Amino acid sequence: MKTVFINCSPKKHFCASSYFLFLQRLFVGGEKVTLKMRTPADYDPILEELRDAQAVVFALPLYVDGVPSHVLRFLEKMEAYCREKGLRLNVYCIANNGFIEGKQNEPLMQVFEHFCGRAGLEWKGGVGIGGGVMLNVTRILFIADIGLLFLNTVLSAVSSGNFFPKDAWVSFGENAALLLFFNAGVLFYLGRMGRHIRSGTAGGKKYTRIMLPSFVFILFADIFFFIISLFEGGLFRGWLAKKT
Repeated sequence: MKTVFINCSPKKHFCASSYFLFLQRLFVGGEKVTLKMRTPADYDPILEELRDAQAVVFALPLYVDGVPSHVLRFLEKMEAYCREKGLRLNVYCIANNGFIEGKQNEPLMQVFEHFCGRAGLEWKGGVGIGGGVMLNVTRILFIADIGLLFLNTVLSAVSSGNFFPKDAWVSFGENAALLLFFNAGVLFYLGRMGRHIRSGTAGGKKYTRIMLPSFVFILFADIFFFIISLFEGGLFRGWLAKKT
């Protein structure tokens, strides 16, 4: 079985969609192909991969309560292509947004459902994720935490010959447990959808969110977006590079 995973985020690096696709791939077996779709130049290579695929998984952000414009243009071309080639793909979707509630992704899910009806494809459902931006930031911070653990281990080994500094490992374990807790709902529903992808069955639309109380999420989200506004949106995305 061949499954094509399409990262539809317009961002080049460290986007939430790539993170959720990485997690989804863990729950899917068989041949797996992951592609990025950012510009019209990406359309034809993706369509070629679909010719012998059984399932396709779209991962994308919610833009103005809908599908990003470059994705809509691709869906128009994909509809014509699938009709011409007689393809009957199983279509799944992973949508994420910066709001706290995953249910905000419902309009985007409806777009894909109607698209499948027009293109003659099999709509099998998806997962809508709330707090996707914050989950992605925790992923990036965790990667930095791995680097910090490595540095502390090296310094401890050089200074005292101890390759397992207790405080550093305890701190890392706590951060890892916190990351798993924040992602608990996402892991559960992506695991569930992975089972449906493997069996080619429909799982319906499911919605989840970062495992964080709303009042805490709103506070940290306000602080985070205030900070990135000072860098014109470049923090994390552009690594402090000035936007042009």
